[in-house]
Amino acid sequence: MPDGVLRPLTTLILCQFAGEVVARSLDLPLPGPVLGLLILLGLLVLRGGPDEAMRQTSGGLLRHLSLLFVPAGVGVVTQLDALRQDWLAIAGAL
Repeated sequence: MPDGVLRPLTTLILCQFAGEVVARSLDLPLPGPVLGLLILLGLLVLRGGPDEAMRQTSGGLLRHLSLLFVPAGVGVVTQLDALRQDWLAIAGAL
């Protein structure tokens, strides 16, 4: 792992975890990752913006963001029968 990646990556994961804990413990209608992003925003505002290590780490994650859609695509493929059966309701909901 390149130098300087561990601290910003840990910060990102801890913010998401904190958001998840807050959302579940207070039974909020917001998803935990959204609250985690708000926590991260607050931290970055207090710090005066992201440092270079955070910029590089987040840029690397964004470059490979498309990989995170692979599990969702696999989930859709595994549920093709349900999609065929309920396509009208799904289309209406979308």
